[in-house]
Amino acid sequence: MSVHRRLDDIRQSLGREIRTYRLIMEDPRCPRRAKVLLGLALAYLAMPFDLIPDFIPIVGHLDDAIIVPGLVWMALRAIPAVVVEDCRRLAAGSSPRNDECPAPSKGTGQDRS
Repeated sequence: MSVHRRLDDIRQSLGREIRTYRLIMEDPRCPRRAKVLLGLALAYLAMPFDLIPDFIPIVGHLDDAIIVPGLVWMALRAIPAVVVEDCRRLAAGSSPRNDECPAPSKGTGQDRS
């Protein structure tokens, strides 16, 4: 497999996972704690600065590689498996396994759970 093909697969996989996390955050079956943890992970990735500056050798670059996956891991442990599976299917473009899975709402974005 060529390097270009492998990088393209990684890019597609990463995009699919980000879509999955966005769908999870919109799903009313997702616990509030998990929504907060996923929101923190996505916000940390989008921050223009790091909590630990990158010019500090080794630790500066490791914070991104440890904090974000750690937050995602903690969030996914708090979410029912069926919710994650349904949202992964939706993100991949197929229908959810569970017919009762609500479609993501286009409302105000406020969480009432």
